[in-house]
Amino acid sequence: MTASYRYDVEILHLLVSPAHAYFGRARDGAADVPTTDAARAEFVAGKGIAGDRFFGKAAHMDAAVTIFAVEALDAIAAEQGTAPLDALLTRRNVHLRGAELAPLLGHDFALESGGDLVRFKAGRPAHPCAWMDAVLAPGAHKAMRGRGGVRCQVLSDGVLHRGPAVLVSPVPLDPDRAGEATLLRPSRLP
Repeated sequence: MTASYRYDVEILHLLVSPAHAYFGRARDGAADVPTTDAARAEFVAGKGIAGDRFFGKAAHMDAAVTIFAVEALDAIAAEQGTAPLDALLTRRNVHLRGAELAPLLGHDFALESGGDLVRFKAGRPAHPCAWMDAVLAPGAHKAMRGRGGVRCQVLSDGVLHRGPAVLVSPVPLDPDRAGEATLLRPSRLP
């Protein structure tokens, strides 16, 4: 990756969960599964986050990690007039503040934190599931469309740490657009 743009960001959360909470349990509610908001998380090339539910799963190799801009939840809460929403309930893995994500789709990029660097490939948008209405707030599912984050493949081994970080991008980003609904094609917007 030949990077030419560097952005100061903050890693607010590193979510690691060994099991699914929102699959196939609509009548029973979300499963009660252990979830860790880790101070640091180990990333393994081609596999994902050590200890996470998608780690090493063939069906998820190109999308084992979801990176999410917390500004999206700030914008949704403001639009809906609700209290701040709990970012951890989105079950996205890496929660960033200060990063526009849509331009990264299809590109390799990196996050540097605590002296470590982890490279990723942003493959596709992370579409929200209907569970967002139940666990975040009524209407959150629709409001998260286009700003649910990016699903990424891990390209290098490394560790990320909560706190100040740098996003290294091959394309220009506009941090002021971090919470905007931009990850859907216009023809798919409601």
